[in-house]
Amino acid sequence: MEKRYSIQFAESAARSLARLPAAVRVRVATKIDALADNPYPAGTRKMKGDEHGYRLRVGDYRVVYDIFEDVVVVLILRVGHRKDVYR
Repeated sequence: MEKRYSIQFAESAARSLARLPAAVRVRVATKIDALADNPYPAGTRKMKGDEHGYRLRVGDYRVVYDIFEDVVVVLILRVGHRKDVYR
């Protein structure tokens, strides 16, 4: 059986997700849920200078997350519009 990752949110990421417009929130949440089965989906990019960091593109929005293979956890760090998320 393939391992399923636990999805955890940084408090600020959970707040950011909750503040997104409803239609965008649903699309982003669906993509985040899919990370439990495959934390390396097509379109995912490794973040430079970060050992565990990845980013996922959902239209104009980005999900920045860390993958911890040893404890089978995906930690969502930031969710937001691409113009703001990297600040």
